[in-house]
Amino acid sequence: MELSIVTTLYRSAPYLEDFYIRVCAAAEKITGDYEIIFVNDGSPDNSLNIAVSLYKKDDRVRVIDLSRNFGHHKAMMTGLAHARGDLVFLIDCDLEVEPETLLDFYRVYKNAHVDVVYGLQERRHGRIVERIAGRLFYTIHNSLSTTKLPPNLTTARLMSRRYVSALVSHHEREVLIGGLWAITGFDQMPITVTKRSKKRSSYTMRHKVSLLVDSVTSFSTRPLILMFYAGCIVALLSGIGALALIIRWTFFGRFQAGWPSVIVSMWLLGGFIILCLGLLGIYLAKVLSETKQRPYTIIRKIYSKEE
Repeated sequence: MELSIVTTLYRSAPYLEDFYIRVCAAAEKITGDYEIIFVNDGSPDNSLNIAVSLYKKDDRVRVIDLSRNFGHHKAMMTGLAHARGDLVFLIDCDLEVEPETLLDFYRVYKNAHVDVVYGLQERRHGRIVERIAGRLFYTIHNSLSTTKLPPNLTTARLMSRRYVSALVSHHEREVLIGGLWAITGFDQMPITVTKRSKKRSSYTMRHKVSLLVDSVTSFSTRPLILMFYAGCIVALLSGIGALALIIRWTFFGRFQAGWPSVIVSMWLLGGFIILCLGLLGIYLAKVLSETKQRPYTIIRKIYSKEE
């Protein structure tokens, strides 16, 4: 098998048939020996039925039906684990990145002699709030994490077999695929792609904040180190303040009551302690999740002519 094309399905019904026609036309210009893997991530619409109908009329189509919605990143990893091609092209099927970009990726891959060619957005699409939120995500993540992510990263990427084999060897239960792409290493080259906004993003603001917290705590212990230093600074300032009060009372006989400042200080320190405990709780929750060794996805059925 020369080429595998992997995509995930979630509310993808309006785009699926068009995506299939266009990606097949692009793949045919590279090789006739290819497969298309659709991973149904518990889509609530009829995406699965459409994918199965494509499988019935085309032997090159394989459909992996997950038992429920596990999340975009885990569904992508499941599809990559089942890909058999010497080259693997990962792309979303919502047509925001055009399927024909496969040819651009392949051209760069052959000329650059790298293991991965990945797409970066020409400019971030969406409303101004979404663009600012995206910029903040990468800024905060790259400031707090030792694993740096290129800004405006897209799903679309063309990968060698050895890179994909290394990528799916990670057995983490908390899958943040952008970080895994980075830490897997190998020679990687970015190319600029145009990403068109065709629909409202399924990533809500709450989801994006959760993704930021997960990405930082999954790939860095720096927040714990910062928390330690912040505790040292607070303890030092508190000690200096206490010493100043003792000196003032001993030598000048005056002691300022300052009840409002005491209450504010208590709330401030209390909030800081709760924040630190919450951060520790996130790290402990990740340790618990990893030690349980649960599969990150469960497959209900695989539709394949070779199964």
